[in-house]
Amino acid sequence: MEAEVVQWLAERHDARFAPELVGDPEGLVEALQDSRALVAPPDVRIDAELLRGAPSLRAIGRASGGAENIDIEACRKAGVEVVRSQASTASAEAEFAVGALLSLLRRVPIEGSDGLKVGRELGCSTIGVLGLTPTAQVLTQLLHAFGARVIGYDPALHPSDATWARWGIDSVSLSELVEHSDGLVLLLPYFQRFRGLIGDRQLENVRPGQVLVGLSQSGVVDEAALGRALRSGKLRAAWFDSLEPGWLEAGRPLHGIATLQVTPRLAGTTRESRVRAAWAVARGLDELLGAPPKGKKKAASKKAVDYY
Repeated sequence: MEAEVVQWLAERHDARFAPELVGDPEGLVEALQDSRALVAPPDVRIDAELLRGAPSLRAIGRASGGAENIDIEACRKAGVEVVRSQASTASAEAEFAVGALLSLLRRVPIEGSDGLKVGRELGCSTIGVLGLTPTAQVLTQLLHAFGARVIGYDPALHPSDATWARWGIDSVSLSELVEHSDGLVLLLPYFQRFRGLIGDRQLENVRPGQVLVGLSQSGVVDEAALGRALRSGKLRAAWFDSLEPGWLEAGRPLHGIATLQVTPRLAGTTRESRVRAAWAVARGLDELLGAPPKGKKKAASKKAVDYY
């Protein structure tokens, strides 16, 4: 967290900055015995076991990146709220997606009618968006500025929902999204029910020359199906801003594929997004801790909270 944000929290709560606990699981559990909130970096796994050892915990804050390290269901069962600000990284992620699309469309050429292999322009492309997130809204605005058409699908949003038209996205089915996109951007928030949502059936019918940019957790795509689509050339290239552990190891389907590019979760990480996210999470935690726990009367004692 930014220094000014930590100072702001310290003025309101009993706050402690303890990065050394990232590599000390036992020390972290001990410190959480009387802590009401935890700001967790991606290296700290928040699961049911950890939550059982933190009886006073009311909130988990995640100021940057995704929430793959947090068991959302375990937090819900324990009555612990997860405080994030997905909108804080929307601009950064949208710009990253545009940059990745520009790079892939130009760098991975297709064969023209005269046999010459050339790149393509974003402005003449149809871009598919999977997941109607805050990033999708900003991304659509940028894509329209280039002249691209934007189509989209979200399993949690009905095709007739007014949001599609308001954001300038043509709502289509999942199969239509894959079949008609020159570039496909994955933004769908990850839940276990979405694991492998894009598999062989979808990737066998991709639009010729399609490129894929993944900002969602990679598990949304079936690992083996992705490997087959890239090796066969059905999918021309893919860029993931992080992959699940082990997916690039020798013997796995994606090992050694030249048309696959992976970055270490850079999309949402900019100076500006870090500041926005830190303030949003800090204010969210401050507001939450100032309110009485659900089903309980507000205590008159002084606020007490540790941040790590």
